[in-house]
Amino acid sequence: MNLEQARLNMVQQQVRTWDVFEQSILDRLLEVPRENFVPPVFKNLAYADTQIPIGHGQIMLSPNFEGRLLQSLNLQKTDSVLEVGTGTGYLTVVLSGLVNSVTSVDIYPNLQRLGENYPSNISLQTKDIAGGWIQEGGFNAIIISGALATLPKSFLQALHINGRLFAILGQGAAMKATLITRIEVEKWSYEELFETSLPFLINSTIKSNFDF
Repeated sequence: MNLEQARLNMVQQQVRTWDVFEQSILDRLLEVPRENFVPPVFKNLAYADTQIPIGHGQIMLSPNFEGRLLQSLNLQKTDSVLEVGTGTGYLTVVLSGLVNSVTSVDIYPNLQRLGENYPSNISLQTKDIAGGWIQEGGFNAIIISGALATLPKSFLQALHINGRLFAILGQGAAMKATLITRIEVEKWSYEELFETSLPFLINSTIKSNFDF
């Protein structure tokens, strides 16, 4: 397989067709070798339009999903970003070339494939924050890469004013990619972007049929 050609095809035939036209994002996707972050058994699927299992019931997002996610956040070079769910670290590294700093948190560090020489503006943390973000400090953008039935308010409060949060909210067939923007101290706007389906964030609260 010609991996460079496969990477180019991914950007042109998958990501761009999902209405991702921001050149800095397309360039970054061309720069980062996705095959280095895929479990070896699935290396031939590195540039396929599919979710890839990475262990512990988690998945690597499809390329078009990743591109759309990045574009929706309107990322700036000065932004500080919180990523909930490092996974293999592919999106983490892509992000690091688009923003000022990335704080990435995961409950399973053994899934990561960043190696020792990952970008210096990445801070990796091992912890369970499915219940919310309780540390000091705010972010310009937050990415939650696992689905949530309900979004803990502490994530909303971790946004700076005009900060953006990308999350998959809902259950079953009702999951929607949602962009949330903090407009004022206690005011947020919600925009549903597209329907999708992802595994739930580990240890997040899932509603039963009897919850109201």
